[in-house]
Amino acid sequence: MPGNNLTIKSKIICPHGGQAILFTKNTKVFADGTPVLLETDIHPVAGCPFTVGTKYSPCVRIEWSAGGEKVTVNGTAVLVKTSIGKCINAEGATQGIATIVNTQIKVSSR
Repeated sequence: MPGNNLTIKSKIICPHGGQAILFTKNTKVFADGTPVLLETDIHPVAGCPFTVGTKYSPCVRIEWSAGGEKVTVNGTAVLVKTSIGKCINAEGATQGIATIVNTQIKVSSR
């Protein structure tokens, strides 16, 4: 899927407003001077207030799919604006899809 690349400076939140903590194992490919995120990166989530009934069930991590099809780092797809981040709780249940609030705008991938 085409779109602007996600970097460690992007802003990504869970559907409940928790903030993704962005980092990457990528040390080779940069967009606008910042490391590009990879499809294999798993990002912790801080500050998710989600509850199911009376049980606190925050999103604790985001796992990714649908990275760029033609741009890779050591065979791993880069994340783009159209990538899908599943927000997951501590028990492993998916609780929604991450919202990509912003990306860098200088570089895009297919």
